[in-house]
Amino acid sequence: MKYIRITDFDDDGIVPGNVFTTTENVEDRYRLDDGDVLFARSGATAGKTFLFSSDLGPSIFAGYCIRFRFDRKKVLPEFIYLYTKTNRYQAWVRSIQRPSGQPNINKAEFKSFTIPVPLSDVQDTLVSEMEGAREARRRKLAESDALLASLDPFVLERLGLSPTGALFARSYAATLKDCWARCDPDYHSPRFKELRRAIEASGYPVYELGRLAPNPRTGFAAGREAQSLSEQEGIPHVRPLNITRHGELTFEGTKLVPRDSVDTNDILRMNEVLLNNTNSTEWVGKTTVFEGQRQCCCSNHITRMTPERSLVVPWFLAALLNAMRWSGYMGLLATNFVNQAGINTETLSALRLPIPSIDEQETIAAELTRRRSVARQLREEAGREWEAAKVRFEVRLLGGAGAE
Repeated sequence: MKYIRITDFDDDGIVPGNVFTTTENVEDRYRLDDGDVLFARSGATAGKTFLFSSDLGPSIFAGYCIRFRFDRKKVLPEFIYLYTKTNRYQAWVRSIQRPSGQPNINKAEFKSFTIPVPLSDVQDTLVSEMEGAREARRRKLAESDALLASLDPFVLERLGLSPTGALFARSYAATLKDCWARCDPDYHSPRFKELRRAIEASGYPVYELGRLAPNPRTGFAAGREAQSLSEQEGIPHVRPLNITRHGELTFEGTKLVPRDSVDTNDILRMNEVLLNNTNSTEWVGKTTVFEGQRQCCCSNHITRMTPERSLVVPWFLAALLNAMRWSGYMGLLATNFVNQAGINTETLSALRLPIPSIDEQETIAAELTRRRSVARQLREEAGREWEAAKVRFEVRLLGGAGAE
């Protein structure tokens, strides 16, 4: 039986790819029925909601959720759930939650929230309109996600490096000579050898990364002093979380380090390629390009590289490294330790990569930029249209109060 926790759902339902915790010992009072609405009562997302459908299969809910079960003769659960997406409900959540330790809202407070309930046919109409808007939003977000997911395969296909998925042997032999420098199994796996052979046979000139970007170096570690500085007092400290899964730089959640502690050489330079050198095996190697939006430095989990522009375009190099991460190449190359994987500058410098002409690199980079731009536009449109739908819902229901 599935165990529904706060972390299993977001504002739009079950998180894609979610793996549920399961349990066998169940008390009937915690079982979920079709149409039950769960309210998160604590944590950073206190107030978020989830509408349970029996399509999910037998389930129970966790203690950090509060379940409400509604009389369908009086109100549609779908109407209540969609009402919790309105600006009025979100404003109430912000006003009522207590930030002691972590935000929380108790059952009595949720019960005190008033909801205008129109006639059933009006509820049906409002639910239908909102569900249509949600579905349109999902389609645009899915289209955006598909474009971003296509970036890495596109790069590998253009270079003739598309992984076959073969040669995942459970056991294999390696010579003592080959193991002299490294003896970890992944490094000598048939999968790694297949990728290496494909690189050498790509038909393009192959360079070591140390030739493409000489003298790579890492940033520096920062302690708790990076937690509560103002923009005047500190400089953004780029960390692994600031590089997205699709190789873009984000300043969301950026920590700051004291300005007077940052040496001139620690300031990031325009068009430096930034690679996440320490992370989980899946994400080690994600890469972006610093374009100088603001003065920044970076952590020791980021490797800084200055591309040799006569050989390689920065955004192409970043794209190729991201594609190598996606293919599993970086994970195989990395040294793995407890819950982490890492690639040091020596290993990176020895990494061999196929490099087409500058013209072809720029063509590839331009196509990637186009896809990113379209994906971003789709997400922005989806957000605007969903917000407009919520306003229409409130205006229809509240007679204009929701438009404020």
